[in-house]
Amino acid sequence: MAAADILSKLWSFVSFLPFFFLLFILGIIKGAVIGVIAFAIIGTGNSAVIIGLWTAHVFWTYYCVARTNRFGLVFKVVVLMCLPVPLLLWPTVGIVGSLLGGIGYGFFSPLLATFQAVGKGENVSKKIYHCFSDGCWSTIERSCTVVEDVRDLCFHSYFSYMDELREKLPPEEKPLDVRMSILPCCLLVIMVGVPFDTALITSIAVWKSPYMLLRGWKRLSEDLIGRKGPFLETECVPFAAFAIFLWPLAVVVAVLAATLCSPFLALYSGVVVHQENSVKMGFAYIVSVVSLFDEYVNDLLYLREGSCLPRPIYRRNKSHAVERKNPGKGSQNSKHTLQQSRTLKWRIQQYRPVQVWDWLFKSCEVNGRILLRDSLVSVGEVEEFILKGNCKKLSIKLPAWSILQCLLTSAKSNSDGLLISEDVVLTRTNGPKDSVFEWFIEPLLIMKEQLKNLELEEAEETCLKELVIRCKNELPEEWDSTDFPSDDTVRRAQLQAVIRRLQGIVASMSRIPTFKRRFRNLMKVLYVEALQAASAIHIGGTVISKHSEKSKEDDVDEASNRC
Repeated sequence: MAAADILSKLWSFVSFLPFFFLLFILGIIKGAVIGVIAFAIIGTGNSAVIIGLWTAHVFWTYYCVARTNRFGLVFKVVVLMCLPVPLLLWPTVGIVGSLLGGIGYGFFSPLLATFQAVGKGENVSKKIYHCFSDGCWSTIERSCTVVEDVRDLCFHSYFSYMDELREKLPPEEKPLDVRMSILPCCLLVIMVGVPFDTALITSIAVWKSPYMLLRGWKRLSEDLIGRKGPFLETECVPFAAFAIFLWPLAVVVAVLAATLCSPFLALYSGVVVHQENSVKMGFAYIVSVVSLFDEYVNDLLYLREGSCLPRPIYRRNKSHAVERKNPGKGSQNSKHTLQQSRTLKWRIQQYRPVQVWDWLFKSCEVNGRILLRDSLVSVGEVEEFILKGNCKKLSIKLPAWSILQCLLTSAKSNSDGLLISEDVVLTRTNGPKDSVFEWFIEPLLIMKEQLKNLELEEAEETCLKELVIRCKNELPEEWDSTDFPSDDTVRRAQLQAVIRRLQGIVASMSRIPTFKRRFRNLMKVLYVEALQAASAIHIGGTVISKHSEKSKEDDVDEASNRC
């Protein structure tokens, strides 16, 4: 039975080879044609945005750094002296990256879409149509989206960060500064650490590279024989087979990456010296970081745990080492778990960042309609956001209100994570393994537990949702004139702290270019729906005509194009 299985899979693979070569040639032709258009859109659009805003970036960066009170005098002078380097490198790196990204995306996106079209539909004629059409217009549209996201990054996100830098420092925080007395010691440790760590980390990477080469070939060969991972789908087998031949190139890139990153790891020794006020701790970090790198490589390649290199303590108030439990059996279990994490079944169980992102905007759309219905948000505020894009009530408070709804529902249901829908619970184990999303999700899980411990009543929840929209929630006294049921000032302060933290998380999320674009599209949908609802209302005995409604929709499109 096993032999027949192998022969059937082998015949399936061999019979697919002629189709593969035909699809490959078609994909190359599509990539060559569409790639030129995508390259022109991404390269020209991004370059125009970067060059057009570069002067404003230079001026505003110097102005904000000079005016901020978050930096001490010495550190501010150091930053101002070092600013020319990143400001001069940014246009070069941005433009070159855009050109290379335009070439790569414009060519490979139609090529891969050609092979993905094979699995679409059951009708042969539809498959042939998709092979020719898929990846053409969609690549052009996404290229325009890339330019739009870069524009939002350079305009909205950058100026948002700079505005935050100019905000007043809270009384409990001290400005970041550099002590001149310890600066020579920092430079001494850096001068010793950079060549030392670069040499040793590069040596470890070169020494472990044969293991990486053999382990990679072994893993890819096992996947090829067992038809797992990238070899699961027949149309992906030829592409996945290229990985076996190109694996040595990946090993070389990994060694070069380790060599390039090692000086930056060594530069942190100066920070350790300044923070600990000790040259000894700086030298301890120089030695310890090599051991940490060696242990990381061992874990990556499933070699023995830990490192044989010394690892001195370089922090006075915390231990840098983590004790490992059950070094014998536990190591085998952890190794098995790591290997299982590569399987397709495990990946399916993980929620991707785009799924969480889609849920957030869907929730904002539903809750936006509720706020419009309850007059907590007016149509004029939606129009102001579309025209100017700076309505804080919508861009910050609406997502915060939606997330608060999720937190309250999750707290009442006693779930282990965030109940983002009836059958989906987002936890620490099945959440996106993306560091950015982990920074956002972890605080939300903590706030959910805080709300659970407060045991809010129904009247408190209802009033709290309105206060999120109507109040700034900076001082407990703001709620004195409201109808909040509880008079407990401690309880009010705890709830306001949760709201402020939610708004801070949303403010950080709003700087992601994808957020800005999708939220702007969401506001257009809500505005058009509000106009359609208003067209059915009699005003002075007359009804707004469809022509008037159409003209207003055209005004929305025109206003959105000006944004």
